Amino acid sequence: MTSDEVLFRLARRTDLPSIVRMLADDDLGSQRECFEDLLPESYYSAFEQISNDPNHELIVAERNEDLVGTLHLIFLPSISFQGGLRAQVESVRVDKRFQSQGIGSQMMKWTVERARQRGAHMIQLTTHKTRLDAHRFYERLGFKGSHLGMKLSLR
Repeated sequence: MTSDEVLFRLARRTDLPSIVRMLADDDLGSQRECFEDLLPESYYSAFEQISNDPNHELIVAERNEDLVGTLHLIFLPSISFQGGLRAQVESVRVDKRFQSQGIGSQMMKWTVERARQRGAHMIQLTTHKTRLDAHRFYERLGFKGSHLGMKLSLR
């Protein structure tokens, strides 16, 4: 592996503090995540559910033994598109210390290839409407803003 090569693998339980730190390290994430020395048990419970479901893959990106990024890849069987499989990408983050080094592009290219390997006919994601840099990033990779996403908070 060269010094710039990024390795992708399934996350391990011991990766959770680094993952949560990356999720919490921006304006939106800091409002919804709880990054503390002792993570709340809810993160570990969610990790176990994800790890035990073959349609979920919590992925980390490593470079030189540093965790430099993370994403959650979900495979959604569907009746629409003639029973097609969709890939949903969530919680994409690159560690701030490693941003602007092409890691995000490598992560998304790996994700597209992984979705193809699993037989997905489409890959989709949502990005917060305030994340204009993210919108431009995904558009450069070929993603198109085709739908209007809506949410209803249940809290």
